[in-house]
Amino acid sequence: MRIGAIEAGGTKFICGIGDEHGRIEDQISFPTGHPDQTMPRVIEYFQGIGVEAIGIGSFGPIDLRPDSPAYGYITTTPKPGWANYDLLGNLKQAFPVPLGWDTDVNAAAYGEVKWGAAQNLSSCLYITVGTGVGVGVYAEGRLVHGLVHPEGGHVPTRRHPEDHYSGRCPYHGDCLEGMAAGPAIEARWGRKGHELPAEHKAWEIEAFYIAESLTQAVLLLSPEKIILGGGVMQQSQLFPLIREAVRRNLNDYVSAAAILTQMEEYIVPPGLGQQAGLCGALALGLSAIHNQTSSSKSNLI
Repeated sequence: MRIGAIEAGGTKFICGIGDEHGRIEDQISFPTGHPDQTMPRVIEYFQGIGVEAIGIGSFGPIDLRPDSPAYGYITTTPKPGWANYDLLGNLKQAFPVPLGWDTDVNAAAYGEVKWGAAQNLSSCLYITVGTGVGVGVYAEGRLVHGLVHPEGGHVPTRRHPEDHYSGRCPYHGDCLEGMAAGPAIEARWGRKGHELPAEHKAWEIEAFYIAESLTQAVLLLSPEKIILGGGVMQQSQLFPLIREAVRRNLNDYVSAAAILTQMEEYIVPPGLGQQAGLCGALALGLSAIHNQTSSSKSNLI
């Protein structure tokens, strides 16, 4: 079985081919330019390969409601050329195969459930901290959508008492993304995160904001696993700082071994590493085949 996978990011697109076991056989990546430049490269990559389905995990916000006229669209993004862009529709015109469609972070969460750190669990939270902050939610055995889809990167957050940075989000200023994404780190300290030493004050402040969001998530969603990915989380010194801050915030209120004694196994990096998003897109493609097959069987009954 050959499945196509697209991790459509705001910075770059990654396209790949894989199988039903989550193995990626081939992949390419290129910068996310204007749709007129980017989508022809996507379509060219998959032409002639004979994929049986394609899964797409896309930057957003996106429309996930099948009954909506804008289903398959990227909606209110500030990315030039991509606002109100029918990404799914353009792919449907080029490839008459089942298409799986979700946010990039929901896809990453799904990949981790299928083949990564959240295998055999019925719930997990995936947060990516990079150019932006995205949150994917898998709960009670399915990806969470709803009114639109989770946008946990834009939740308000308490301020670190020593932080006077105003925030960078063009919509909300000092939301989580505005305070903790990579561009906020650079704007606050005048250097990119990877240029700052591990002992820099930046990381204690960064851990504070991430831990604030995780504390809210634990109390609101009670996930069985929290997975932190993205470029900023390549700073491994963040993990112990975040775990300790979450433990301190909860103050023994949540009586679960994962919180009280097993935090190192509860808040973790992606089991699939940098492939979480692409593998998740692969999993979306597989689900699209399953959903189409199930629908066909139902129509026969």
